[in-house]
Amino acid sequence: MLIIRTESDLEACRKLWQQCIPSEKITDLWDVRECFHRFYRRELMFVVAEDGGEVVGLIPLAWISENGCYGYFPGEVWKGTTWLEQNRIIARDKDVLRRMLDWLHEKKYSCHLGYLNDHTTLELPAAVDEIGYLFLPPKYNFQMQTYHNEFSRKSIRAIEKIIADFKDLGLQYCDGNPDDVELMIEMNLNRFGESSYFSDERFAGGFRALRDFFHARGWLRMTVALVDNKPAAVDMGIVYNNAYTLLAGGTNGEFPGIAKAINMYHIRKACEEKYSEADFLCGDFFWKPMFHLTPRPLYLLSNEEKGTAPFIFPFQKK
Repeated sequence: MLIIRTESDLEACRKLWQQCIPSEKITDLWDVRECFHRFYRRELMFVVAEDGGEVVGLIPLAWISENGCYGYFPGEVWKGTTWLEQNRIIARDKDVLRRMLDWLHEKKYSCHLGYLNDHTTLELPAAVDEIGYLFLPPKYNFQMQTYHNEFSRKSIRAIEKIIADFKDLGLQYCDGNPDDVELMIEMNLNRFGESSYFSDERFAGGFRALRDFFHARGWLRMTVALVDNKPAAVDMGIVYNNAYTLLAGGTNGEFPGIAKAINMYHIRKACEEKYSEADFLCGDFFWKPMFHLTPRPLYLLSNEEKGTAPFIFPFQKK
């Protein structure tokens, strides 16, 4: 018999998470999520489905008071939107997922779950939330020339000219250190102001904790682009399970176009290191389609009637 219950104790939630969530992606790791929970301190409500004492479903929720609804744990929102991607809902099958979603509706719990991966919805109706973008080195046999063949001659020459012009000014890349995150945050704030996630001290604190976690495990990859010996761009990436994820970056406004140069550097590095993928995450930055990155949709399940979110569940049994 299927039983649905909730859990709010942090340690019990940790055990449920580590029991149910596979550690495939960097955002699957409890320690990554806990970095942000440490600063947001949301009230937790993990929805658990059990059958004969066995956990067969899990929806990890956190109460986001400023949104007036539950979101995916840990609820690290900025202007109503969470940041961590590849969120998972665990369910043994479609029926278990339907039961959990219907239970949330029956209890009148308002939920908005974004950035869900493509295995989460078990083919139930779901709206596309945002599009993430990947560079897949194996697709090009780890060869930059093969990748360049995706471009028109005009567009690749334009990108190469930008890079060449920076090289004439002494462009060089160096491996940064953990403290370079501070310069990256400063650059990001200078460019985006209040539109930057880092303008929220809770997010900035969680991100610094994330930096420390990655550094302690040897996964952190800081990249600094120097032009005329000045920092022109700083990016923070990590390598986990042979996947290279670019988490955040900042650019110096004195050097327009430097973002294209450093992004092409990351792509070249992914080929040289033979990574399975380079994940440039979501964000409607025009350069991602221009660089022929592979789109990957992430999904939304919501019963919020406010705003633009579709009313997706409860599902009606056929």
